[in-house]
Amino acid sequence: FLGAGKPPMYGDYEAQRHWQEITYNLPIRQWYFNTSDNNLLYWGLDYPPLTAYHSFVCAYIAKLINPDWVALHTSRGHESQPHKLFMRTTVFVADLLVYIPAVIFYCFSLKETSAKKKASTCALCILLYPGLILIDHGHFQYPLSLGLALWAVLCLSHDWDLLGSVAFCLALNYKQMELYHSLPFFCYLLGKCFKKGLKGKGLVLLAKLAGTVLLSFAACWLPFGTDVEQIMQVLRRLFPIDRGLFEACMFSSPTHCPDKVANIWCSLSVLIKIKNVISPRTQLKLSFAVTFLSLLPACIKLTVQPSLRGFKFALVSCALSFFLFSFQVHEKSILLVSVPVCLVINEIPFMATWFLLVSTFSLLPLLLKDGLLLPYAVTAPAFLAVCLASFSILEKTSAEDLQLKAFSLSLKGYLSWFKAFPRIVRSLFLLSLALMGTLSVLSAAAPPPQRFPDLFPVAVAVVSCLHFLLFLVYFNVVLLWDSKNRGQKKIS
Repeated sequence: FLGAGKPPMYGDYEAQRHWQEITYNLPIRQWYFNTSDNNLLYWGLDYPPLTAYHSFVCAYIAKLINPDWVALHTSRGHESQPHKLFMRTTVFVADLLVYIPAVIFYCFSLKETSAKKKASTCALCILLYPGLILIDHGHFQYPLSLGLALWAVLCLSHDWDLLGSVAFCLALNYKQMELYHSLPFFCYLLGKCFKKGLKGKGLVLLAKLAGTVLLSFAACWLPFGTDVEQIMQVLRRLFPIDRGLFEACMFSSPTHCPDKVANIWCSLSVLIKIKNVISPRTQLKLSFAVTFLSLLPACIKLTVQPSLRGFKFALVSCALSFFLFSFQVHEKSILLVSVPVCLVINEIPFMATWFLLVSTFSLLPLLLKDGLLLPYAVTAPAFLAVCLASFSILEKTSAEDLQLKAFSLSLKGYLSWFKAFPRIVRSLFLLSLALMGTLSVLSAAAPPPQRFPDLFPVAVAVVSCLHFLLFLVYFNVVLLWDSKNRGQKKIS
């Protein structure tokens, strides 16, 4: 894993272990504060309270097995095979208890996949998505926030709005990056209240939802709620805006290859050194403005015409907008887009498969640094093979299969080449696969030119970003041209 045996930070594995050490040995009031026992510069906690509580539970179990694993100070940098097995087991258990059941129940609840064979096929494809497998188990990242968000989607699809609100609040209080999904949840439920009428049932539902959210947050933050300074310190740790727009995506060093993120800011920085031209405060304002404008069409559509299908596509569109344009984006954040894409793989198998392959490819520089080339080389082609066999994706490239029929009808007479659309899309897909395969081989095997040591990581980021921009346009078109009540239950 990345950073193994390399002081002073040792890598993400050590980050997860260190959080267990801190939460077990220190009182709650010190978890997010810089003290002699808690140096925030050394993997200080920067996730919401539920992550800290989960670390404490894992630490309690670790203490029973081997106290040295979480001993204060002396356990720093601890690396051993038994502890690695323990850490990987905790990730697998989180998968087994939260994420995997959510996927299975979701797939078997889909009307479009009512047959058990189709539902199991859909679940298999989602569970084999290589990006999540490689990051969760190769990077020691727990899937709890994504799993809880999936449970929230499942609850909303059964009209269990209050339970869904609780599940999403828990997801948001586990990782603040769930803000990527927050606006679709808000807009869908608000639109539902509007449809029911804000002078009757809608007002009652709105009051219940507001109360549920407040109570859920209060329960999660209760240990910190007695002191305003405690709350403010946690928030400062969760949203460190002073670090600047390029905390995780700088193309600045000629000798060191920092994390390359496939978003618009990092890609533009190849041509324009934004951090040298625009002040940090202006960067923040620019990022907020562009993100907000890119989110607006989907959010308005979902609020005015709330539907479950629109809700799922809005989750994809809004999360992708956040990834491309928002502040301090990490390359792993693409998983927050990929999981909603998994939710519509049964509806648009071709485009969903294509996106999921690109999202995995965008993680290549990180995977190479983690020593995960072989797992990447195995899981990505295997995922493609399963999707080809399960959905026959190359046969589903017509405008209707891609949910673009309404859009194509609106362009009838203007685009004569639309009849050739399926063939063009298949050709672009095969070209994309060839490009990603070539860059993967070059990144793994070829030495970069001395003059451009970061050539391959930058190429991966820029190529992925261009793909994501096209996908953003596509998902917005599907959402905005969606028929008002297509295949949806009436909201009354």
